[in-house]
Amino acid sequence: MNNLRWQFIFRFVVARVVLTAVSVYPAGTCLAESNDGDLVRELQQRAIAQNRSDVAHWGVTQDNYKQWTTHTNRLVPVYTYGTRGAGPKIDLSHYMGDHSPYRSEREILRLYGRLPAGTLNEEATYLDQTNVFDIQQAALEAGKKYLFLVIFDGMDWQTTRAAAIHNQQRVTYDQGRGQGTHFQEFTADGTSQFGWMVTAPHNDGTKFDVNTQTVANPGGTAGGGYDANRGGAAPWSEPIEPAYITGSSKQGPERHPYTDSASSATSMTAGIKTFNGAINLDPAGQPVSTIAHQAQLAGYAAGAVSSVPVSHATPASAYAHNVSRNDLQDLTRDLLGQPSISHPTQPLDGLEVLIAGGFGVHREKDANQGTNFVPGNAYLTDADRKAVDVRNGGRYAVALRSPGKNGATLLHETARGAARSGHRLLGFFGVGAAKGHLPFATANGDFQPTVGKANTAEKYELADLVENPTLAEMTAAALTVLQTRPQGFWLMVESGDVDWANHDNNLDNAIGAVNCGDDAVRVITDWVRQHSNWQESLMIVTADHGHYLNLIRPDALAGSHEAP
Repeated sequence: MNNLRWQFIFRFVVARVVLTAVSVYPAGTCLAESNDGDLVRELQQRAIAQNRSDVAHWGVTQDNYKQWTTHTNRLVPVYTYGTRGAGPKIDLSHYMGDHSPYRSEREILRLYGRLPAGTLNEEATYLDQTNVFDIQQAALEAGKKYLFLVIFDGMDWQTTRAAAIHNQQRVTYDQGRGQGTHFQEFTADGTSQFGWMVTAPHNDGTKFDVNTQTVANPGGTAGGGYDANRGGAAPWSEPIEPAYITGSSKQGPERHPYTDSASSATSMTAGIKTFNGAINLDPAGQPVSTIAHQAQLAGYAAGAVSSVPVSHATPASAYAHNVSRNDLQDLTRDLLGQPSISHPTQPLDGLEVLIAGGFGVHREKDANQGTNFVPGNAYLTDADRKAVDVRNGGRYAVALRSPGKNGATLLHETARGAARSGHRLLGFFGVGAAKGHLPFATANGDFQPTVGKANTAEKYELADLVENPTLAEMTAAALTVLQTRPQGFWLMVESGDVDWANHDNNLDNAIGAVNCGDDAVRVITDWVRQHSNWQESLMIVTADHGHYLNLIRPDALAGSHEAP
């Protein structure tokens, strides 16, 4: 039985427990912590306690399990479906091998505005992150009806492999596409392809003013690029110069900073390189259109779903414009078609579907959001939420996390109502005490995270599990509404907790996050099987950037010493 089915069963059981738990569990009770025989949990706990592991570690030093806690510029895998044989600008081979943009000085100049050191490579086989946009745009122009972009935030090849080994309980590959998750094994009737891409930003160090939405120093302080002779020619390659992929090398002519989620998502949704922190702006700070904007102009609907807060960098990059990824309330206004700092008098039209976290995150002050910040929810103000609600004359049927109500049921009932009435859909969920994201699942599929880099772990109350849907359930609800649009639709789905787990040096959470995202992919492929086909549908599954997980003994994740 697949993980998605187990999650539905788990939630049903928990829901039944909640109905009778009031007299048994006092307020504030969390789930018990009995995890006998949970191998990955035990490995994680031991590694944190000793700051060392013979199995895995983050960074270049095996004797420091927590040596690196942020992004890298590792090459990142790309899985496509509905692309093989679909046309020269849709087929992934158009951007790889001899067609790699990194073999062309002209293409590199177009991407970066200069020729970064070591970036021109006559042997390059990899595509660029902006080519993800190119594929979607070509598919839209070719009349593909259903477009899906699935982003596992922070999931590099190594994190995927860790999940695949755990799922299979054996080591089956040491390079290439691999198997062990649905998205790796799904063939889309022979139309699936596999490649890998550069995620470098245009630059790091651009300064901006969130109140005036202006850029002070276009070009920043460090330009992007990628040198395969230093970082490796494939996602599984050992970097020749380990410090290079962290953007901290002092050996070469340029350090080439790693991307953040805003710059990388902008590349995939708008097709340009930009500065770290920017949401759909060019390096000079000018707004650019996204694939969602273009889809709407062509009569399509557009939606975004995420397991993390609603205007975090990735879902925001589906549609919004801002010099700063941290201007959260204004980003949400763009997503919902409300007046914002970037569009004060002529708001964007807004997404037809938006379902994500952020519920329960309260702030009285937030300097990052500028002078128009409104105390209250950090992501969605009460005034904006009420303004978009159909009950107040707005366009969105709103499903809001509510005490005692099953989140999946509430969301799906609201989605069905929106589908019948022709309204848009807004779903707002999350755990406020956990920075607004959905509950983290772990490698064994439960929702009891273990300790990360700070030797702390999130703990959820029963209500947090019952009152929140899973990412897969959010995806299903989005499809319920979007499938009623006759022209077709574009949908972004983000599994954002992979990134959070890697930032936390938490192998248990990372594997669980990959599998939760994989469940959402399965929802999409099941929908295409039932409602469409891979001639009129296209899906891209990828990540926005990598981290620095190293698997030293991958066989240990399977509890054995097998090797490929």
